[in-house]
Amino acid sequence: MVKIGNIELGNFPLILAPMEDVSDPPFRALCKKQGADLMFTEFISSEGLIRHAIKSVKKLDIFEYERPIGIQIFGGEIESMKLAAEMADAVNPDIIDINYGCPVKKVVCKEAGAGILKNIPKMVAMTAEIVKSTNLPVTVKTRLGWDDNSKHIVEVAERLQDVGIQGLSIHGRTRVQMYKGEADWSLISEVKNNPRMRIPIFGNGDINTPQKALEYKNKFGVDGVMIGRATIGYPWFFREVKHFMATGELLAPPTVEERVQVCREHLQMAMQWKGDKLGLIETRTHYGNYFRGLPNFKDFRIKLVTSENAEEVFETLEAIQNYYTQHGELLPA
Repeated sequence: MVKIGNIELGNFPLILAPMEDVSDPPFRALCKKQGADLMFTEFISSEGLIRHAIKSVKKLDIFEYERPIGIQIFGGEIESMKLAAEMADAVNPDIIDINYGCPVKKVVCKEAGAGILKNIPKMVAMTAEIVKSTNLPVTVKTRLGWDDNSKHIVEVAERLQDVGIQGLSIHGRTRVQMYKGEADWSLISEVKNNPRMRIPIFGNGDINTPQKALEYKNKFGVDGVMIGRATIGYPWFFREVKHFMATGELLAPPTVEERVQVCREHLQMAMQWKGDKLGLIETRTHYGNYFRGLPNFKDFRIKLVTSENAEEVFETLEAIQNYYTQHGELLPA
């Protein structure tokens, strides 16, 4: 049984990665329904939180049905991060997670996210302060290092464990790589197999098929996997991985009816959480992903992203279901 603190996550947890503009409450609800064992909020700016910026504070919204749920924070100032952790603690998540992995320039230039990989002593000191500021388990998401000459993750993992973190997720690339090239899991495995390590180690990067999830579990010995891009527009990925691990068989992809139903749920939850207008607008970015691969979809997509009210969207979704039910031979195998 894999545990973070006292939180039981099953024998090989599948974790939804925190993704900006993706892993908000509506999307998390869909992933939970499909089998995600642990999820995190979108990453939240510590500076935004302590200044009570509306967008940052809104990201603290969590719901009982999501548990276990972690709140992820990022920032470059130790005091701000400590205060942000205390604010996150106040809404009673299960875990506080620190982002030391985001490679985006506007984050990195403030020595936040993966930017702190150039200053390991500060990374360790910041982590220690955050651990002291909360009674909740603290976890970290990071990368192998800044570049090929600074892949110090084995030593970094030990030092972070020594100051009290209770779980570590490692993306198998450096910051310089961004998301290019193939993720290197050999160093993730080295961390996991280090006899000094007592906390669970989760691998992240390039888990894009159920077969790869099982292969990497067996090959690298990690305690679980964190999955990001493969879930965008495809929350069914969690159930497909679990089914393959249990049976060795691949599940059939979701039907058009299932895709339409998930779009309906996503839009309804988004409007409930963000208000009708914002929920309608922000859900538009997801439609193309939910129906990815369907032929002759362009006109439907244009309708979905230009509709001015939810009723029009629901009518278009109904039309999509009817069209592809009648033209089943057009669907990819």
